[in-house]
Amino acid sequence: MTVVVTQSDFRVHIKKYLDQVSDDDEIVYIARSNSRSIAVISQEKMYWMEKAIQEKEDSLDYAVAQDQLIKRQVLPDDPIGEDNDDYWEQFK
Repeated sequence: MTVVVTQSDFRVHIKKYLDQVSDDDEIVYIARSNSRSIAVISQEKMYWMEKAIQEKEDSLDYAVAQDQLIKRQVLPDDPIGEDNDDYWEQFK
């Protein structure tokens, strides 16, 4: 879940919003003037996002980062593929 607040509301309730970011793994979007909005995310979530960007898609590190981002609901869950015997028949 994400939270959208104004800059003045964020300033007044900064502890509350930072607790939501760190304790509940929320993303807080702060609307500012002139379309200069920002997002506040946890350091751990940022780490896994950067890790996923830096790694090759077929590497174990990428898979771990992707799994962590799915766990944190940044990415949608991967659908589990169904076992298809017809697929394996082509290799016999």
